[in-house]
This record gives sequence, structure tokens and C-alpha cells, in this order.
Amino acid sequence: MKIDVSVVVPVFNEEESLPPLYAALKRELDALGKSYEMVFCDDGSSDRSLAILEDMAAKDSAVKVVAFRRNFGQTAAMDAGFKFAAGDILIPIDADLQNDPKDFGRLLAEIDKGYDVVKGWRLKRQDSYLTKTLPSRIANRIISRFTGVNLHDYGCTLTAYKREIMQNVNLYGEMHRFIPVYAHWAGGRVTEIPVTHHPRKFGQSKYTLKKTFRVILDLLTVRLLVGYATKPLYFFGRFAMLGFLAALCSALIVVGKKAFGGPEFWGGPPVFTDPFFYSTIFFGIVGMQVILIGLLAELNVRTYYESQNKPPFIVKRTLNIDSPRNQDRGSLGQ
Repeated sequence: MKIDVSVVVPVFNEEESLPPLYAALKRELDALGKSYEMVFCDDGSSDRSLAILEDMAAKDSAVKVVAFRRNFGQTAAMDAGFKFAAGDILIPIDADLQNDPKDFGRLLAEIDKGYDVVKGWRLKRQDSYLTKTLPSRIANRIISRFTGVNLHDYGCTLTAYKREIMQNVNLYGEMHRFIPVYAHWAGGRVTEIPVTHHPRKFGQSKYTLKKTFRVILDLLTVRLLVGYATKPLYFFGRFAMLGFLAALCSALIVVGKKAFGGPEFWGGPPVFTDPFFYSTIFFGIVGMQVILIGLLAELNVRTYYESQNKPPFIVKRTLNIDSPRNQDRGSLGQ
């Protein structure tokens, strides 16, 4: 049976919130009048979460359960949920009851307008300001600045995705936050709407300040993959040029001292004792090393694409294409 909506729920030690969450999900999904499924991915919970999910699945065929052998993290749980889901629209939601299923209808209404990603924005966030809200806002501004995708809340799990935009996205680290960036890079239309955010009622938050720093580190990876996936030498080349420019400036200072330093300089110590002489060598070596790293990255990228016959482009659709070879290469992103 065709599934219209798949709700993906990463779960880790949420035994108290699962029963009310299931009731709220079922109530709102039934009201939408669309075919649906609920895909719960248990991320190695050590409490009774998995047992509760197994009982739900036994009573309701719309409940699908994916259970990890151990804890792999929220991103891995979400990635598994997306891969096992069968719906045309994928909606991840946290299991802690802070997201509200009542926002599903508003998210889907934006999808119906032609958007590929509709991001939830926790406009009135019910979390500690200093340890969660403030670091999150700083991270959101940095991400928007680096990626060019201006969103207020990258950390909000509640989002609606068209399946086609997720087909070729693999998630690692904390990269579930960057899915809108991948979608934008692939030509998808991205928007955001304010959504309800409730105070946490059960359990403990899994978000720590350490995760904020991990997100910033993942941002470097995303910037490289999204902006320079097929031309990494351009990425490394910028840093190499900075190294060469610094070397040139140091060399000019050394030459300038020698040429215009006056008699006292000519009779002074030799040039190789000048600290700018050594900085010229240092920055020159750094620039050369970065260029070599970029060349190695170019070789790896070309090996990756050519060994797997992956095209370095994304096709939205094809017309009057019958050749199997063309269909294989043109299927990406359809």
C-alpha cells in the first residue's frame, strides 16, 4: 500500500514519553486523512523503551520498529529511520514530547506549496537559555553564514522532507542538522515555519554543550562536501594561496630591509638570521603542503566517482530516455 507520510522517531531511553507520544501521533495522523506509518528507531536504549515499542508494534501495524544493538547516536537513528521508511513525505520528530504532532498539518501544507524541505523553528524555545538556547543560536548563525542557507533553527528535529530529496543523503556525526543544506545544494526549495515547543516532562536531555562544538566541526565537513565535493583542490587552494601570500609578504620585508635599511643594516647580521627569512620558508612550505593535500583529495574524489560510476551531477527528471546506460546515470535525484 502506498504510504503518504512516514513519521521517524529516534528513541533513546524514553520509556515514560513513548505511550503519550504514540497516542498524540496516532490522533494527529488519523486527522490528516493520509496513509501513514510511524517508524521508531531504538538507539540501544537501556530502559524499557524497546519492550514498549514491541508491544505497540504488536497492536498496531502502522508502528514499525528498528532496534540497534547498541547506542550509535541520534543521527544514526534518524538515518536508519529514513532508510526503512516508505512514505513520500518523511517527518522526523523527537521522542521527548517537546515537539508537537499538531504541527504536522502546517508542515505538510508548506510541502503542498512546492517546498522540498520545511524546517521547524522553535520560536519560543522551552529550554535553559545559557546551556542550550544561546549556544544553539550562535551555532545557527555560524551555520547560516558558512552555508548560505539562512535558517533560524537547524537543531529542531521536527521537519518535513520530500523523499526524493533524501534518497542520496547519508548521515554521519551530527549531520542530521545539515540536511536542509544538502537539499539546497541539490536544488531543493527550503523554508521554515514556527512550531510549538514544550518543556521536557520526562527523562533527561541528551543535548550537551559538547554537541555544539561537534556541530561546528561537522560544519567544516559539510562546507567541503556541499561546496567542493567535485573540486576539493579549490577548497584547499584558498588556504594554500594564503600561505604563499604570507610567504611573499615576509620575503618582501626581508628584501625591503636589505634594500632600504641603510648602512647600519648592510653591516649587520646576515639575512638568514632575520625572523622574516624563516617565516618566508615556513609559509612557503605550508602553502606547498596544502596544495599537495588538495591534489590528493582530487585523486580520491575522481576515484570515488569513477570506480562506482557515480555522476557528479543530480538529475531532476528525464524525458524520452530509453537507454539503460543513460537511465542508470540519470536516476540520481529522481
